[in-house]
Amino acid sequence: MPEKNIITVSDIVSSETPMALAGAIANEHAERYVFSEYQLRLSSNTRRRQSNDLALFVQYLTLARVEVTVDALLSSPGAWSGMTHGLIDGFVRYQLQQGYAIGSINVRLSTIKRYCSLAARAGTLSPADMGLITLVKGYRHKEGRNIDQAREQTRQKRAKKAEPISISPEQVKQLKAQPDTPQGRRDTLLMCLLFDHGLRCGEIADLPVTAINTHTGMLTFYRAKVDKVQTHTVTRDTLIAALRYFEVCKPTEQLLMGSHKGGAMSGHMSERAITKRVNTLCKAIDVSGASAHDGRHAWATRAVRAGTNIKTLQDAGGWSSIAMPARYAASQTIANEGVKLD
Repeated sequence: MPEKNIITVSDIVSSETPMALAGAIANEHAERYVFSEYQLRLSSNTRRRQSNDLALFVQYLTLARVEVTVDALLSSPGAWSGMTHGLIDGFVRYQLQQGYAIGSINVRLSTIKRYCSLAARAGTLSPADMGLITLVKGYRHKEGRNIDQAREQTRQKRAKKAEPISISPEQVKQLKAQPDTPQGRRDTLLMCLLFDHGLRCGEIADLPVTAINTHTGMLTFYRAKVDKVQTHTVTRDTLIAALRYFEVCKPTEQLLMGSHKGGAMSGHMSERAITKRVNTLCKAIDVSGASAHDGRHAWATRAVRAGTNIKTLQDAGGWSSIAMPARYAASQTIANEGVKLD
């Protein structure tokens, strides 16, 4: 592609003032370097994440018969020529159909709108087009929760288990002792999130790669059931599992990478994949029919037995009422304690 002609003094008519001349040259410079100067301000993690965001966008555009590369979108304002709010809105809906987490959809939308804004500054997109693009909105927490519930209703309903399956502390130790492979280290971290922190299956599936801060020892995550962001101090087992996982796995969006036959790691684990994996790992230690929720049940039961009060358990477990933690407490009560027969 031929380079743009650089504006020189000879290109400016003699009637132009020094201010107009300087302004024209400055505008030319801004148009040329708006992308590269923006990217210089970003951390390496943010640049990598934006590249992944645009890779999925390119995949979507290919379905719409638009041929463009990630490198072009990252480096050339001209690559964004012709972009419309309709294409971007369609990308949001495409991600919903593919089952991506609401948080990830919002982040990708933000990336695309940022580069559209830069392209508009460079003169590639008109103010009118940019104005319509800014009207494409992501989803607030409550809206995302409603959408997730609606998506859940489209899935085939399963028979509800009458009683949770009991998993003993010794069996939990076995479940955490997975093979020293990338998949095994991922599985160990999954077990820790279930049995040491009591996260729900959907909460684990939605965890971003930044959820665990190995420097501070904190786990931050969103509880859709109560529309609340929570922070847990990670257990020793969870911290060790996270450190070992990050040594061999490099997730880019969601925390837990998906696995394939042969042990190859890519993408991310869906709720369905998590449930299936928990069932497989439990079956390997002779616990049949287990699901991810049984890990949460084991966590709550263990907490009550260790003397955790009901209110603390409610807060840590993300329950909206005291009813469920009270049931766990009641199940551990010795029914005939205090009864005198003589």
